[in-house]
Amino acid sequence: MRKTLLSGVALALVLGAAPSLAADNGIYLGGSVGQSGAKDDSVGFDADATGYKLILGWRFLDWLSVEGNYVDFGAGSDNVLGSRVKTEADGLSLSAVGFLPLGPVDLFARAGVIDWSGNVKSPSFPNYREDGTDLTYGLGAQFRLGSLGFRAEYEVFDLGATDLDMFSVGVTWTFF
Repeated sequence: MRKTLLSGVALALVLGAAPSLAADNGIYLGGSVGQSGAKDDSVGFDADATGYKLILGWRFLDWLSVEGNYVDFGAGSDNVLGSRVKTEADGLSLSAVGFLPLGPVDLFARAGVIDWSGNVKSPSFPNYREDGTDLTYGLGAQFRLGSLGFRAEYEVFDLGATDLDMFSVGVTWTFF
């Protein structure tokens, strides 16, 4: 009898806690910081920088959201043909984000587009500015505590001849 009562209480506690593990749908804001990398094999350029992004999203289903980001890739530099070359890039991205909710943890994948602009500066070469709209995609995971989410993700930005990627960690807050 005692085991049955304890089992019933344990089951009630587990079932009562289940809604707290459900995805917290709604509009969310956040930010992240991380390491970005720029690589252009055609000229031998490879640089890393500290970047950040600001996040605005709407998770309208447990498994799907739309997310817009402002991404600043920071300023990276490398030697090309004996001259120091410095790059800076930023952009606005819009992605569909698919979630696989696993209790308080979400695995996610994103695919979308980024409207970007970048500057290349060097004392030995002409400075120039370039911009465009290209594809972006990535993978990540987040841990949720109610409306608060802690995330880590890896993203790739295909910007023509230059490949940009970013590994970042951040936080989001969901509200209705």
